[in-house]
Amino acid sequence: MEPTYDVLVVGAGCAGMRAAIEAHDRGASVGVISKLHPTRSHSGAAEGGINAALGNTAEDSPEMHAFDTVKGSDYLGDQDAIEILAAEAPGDIYQLEHWGAVFSRNGEGRLDQRPFGAAGSPRTVYAADITGHVLIQVLYEQLQRRMTQGMKVYEEFFAFRLLVEDGRCTGVISWDLMNGGVTLIRGKSVILATGGVGRLYRATTNAYACTGDGMSMALREGLPLKDIEFMQFHPTTMYPSGILITEGCRGEGGYLINKDGERFMQRYAPNALELASRDVVSRSETTEIEAGRGVNGSVYLDLRHLGPEKILTKLPGSRELAMTYAGVDPIYAPIPVRPGAHYHMGGVETDNQGLTGIEGLYAAGEVACVSVHGANRLGGNSLMETITFGRRSGHAAAEYALGAPAVGNGGEAARADAETWIKSLLGNTQGERPWSIRDELGQTMLDNFGVFRRPEKMEQQVEVIAGLRERYDRGVVIEDKGDVFNTDLTQVIELGYLLDIASCMLQAGIARKESRGAHSRPYDFPERDDANFLRHSISHWKGDGPELTYGEVRMTKWEPMERTY
Repeated sequence: MEPTYDVLVVGAGCAGMRAAIEAHDRGASVGVISKLHPTRSHSGAAEGGINAALGNTAEDSPEMHAFDTVKGSDYLGDQDAIEILAAEAPGDIYQLEHWGAVFSRNGEGRLDQRPFGAAGSPRTVYAADITGHVLIQVLYEQLQRRMTQGMKVYEEFFAFRLLVEDGRCTGVISWDLMNGGVTLIRGKSVILATGGVGRLYRATTNAYACTGDGMSMALREGLPLKDIEFMQFHPTTMYPSGILITEGCRGEGGYLINKDGERFMQRYAPNALELASRDVVSRSETTEIEAGRGVNGSVYLDLRHLGPEKILTKLPGSRELAMTYAGVDPIYAPIPVRPGAHYHMGGVETDNQGLTGIEGLYAAGEVACVSVHGANRLGGNSLMETITFGRRSGHAAAEYALGAPAVGNGGEAARADAETWIKSLLGNTQGERPWSIRDELGQTMLDNFGVFRRPEKMEQQVEVIAGLRERYDRGVVIEDKGDVFNTDLTQVIELGYLLDIASCMLQAGIARKESRGAHSRPYDFPERDDANFLRHSISHWKGDGPELTYGEVRMTKWEPMERTY
């Protein structure tokens, strides 16, 4: 009989591990499925820090944190969720510290905090410039401790379908990467924590595993995706690799300069300069590059004036990355950087406890849209979201599961159907290789739905996606017919996820006739339009494609106002 748990967590990054820990501590039996070893999850790539209003460096408060987040979201964030994040963040930071997170400290021995973009106070707690790495190691230690108490972790299991019976999610169908074979693992409740979909773009900071798995699985089960058109482009991804160079570099005083050595942010954001919000800085860089003031499609991040001691103490990881992947030592020369796809503000619609529209199914982290980020995420808020809402979803899923009836013995038909589908994919001998479709998708999304969105380019991309979908449906060839570590097979499934999400993004982006946050249409709708578009886009999958509706933004105390920098 298939294994059954009270709570089944899909994904083992920061959100998934924090959810699993909380569910276990609430008395639930917990299983965790991850297509990677947990410490290889993309959360470990986060560098600059995690936001909480501790007030250790300057005056701060949860209300100031909440307001900065609302304003940074271009007023599309749900304010009740944002207030929860800001209020509960300090306690979550102290919990992580007590578990062993080695955060950097100031001269008084308190947790140090650095300034980040669009923040009214220095509130980003950090561990040099490897904060995500530190957090994921600490959480995995806590996971291992609970594994000795009965928690089960299924490493290298690729979840590709949800099991929904009579309107309730009761498990997940996976492919066992190590041994081969389709497996069914049951849960009285299920938490999706599968991360984002940055691999839709050729130039991205995201790991190869970030392919929108949970979003597409939920979409195909009838759940809506919220605000899916909003993809954040991080301003400082290294040329040519696309590897992230943390916002902490600018928080510590780094400058952005063009090929003439001009500190160009003085023209775009004269007050905030390099610490304007990410959407503003990315648009400014793109404008410089398009005007011919860049070098090889990039601008420069200059840290030389910070001096060796500060770079070696607070930004050692960024220096190592620059030396290894760009051949540049930032102590002596600036780093070539450009905007790259970084974070998806949209995702599976949830309430403030992570509950989706299907009974027993929860979501947390980048796969979910609570929504605390709205149209633009502030740096440092995503790590905090994984911890705070990972914890909340783990709590809610455990409380539900401990009072829910046992799952039935069904599901074998669904497992068998999935197995037949996998065999058909492996048996296909005609068609093209999946990487050719995936590469074309990534390049055209960058060209046609990037930092600036032109109407004719977006319409062109709709046709491109339709053509790629037709080629995909016609059949793709998996050369590896084996069972063990068949990454050919998983990449075909992931490609289907990417095409699903791309279709939803383009439909919602074309329909949003305004510029708001990361969605910038400077050539036809350059202004924000609160009268018509201060609302969430809601994407459902109907038949063979997406269907778009809208939902209200939840407001508590802050009315929209113009952003100034």
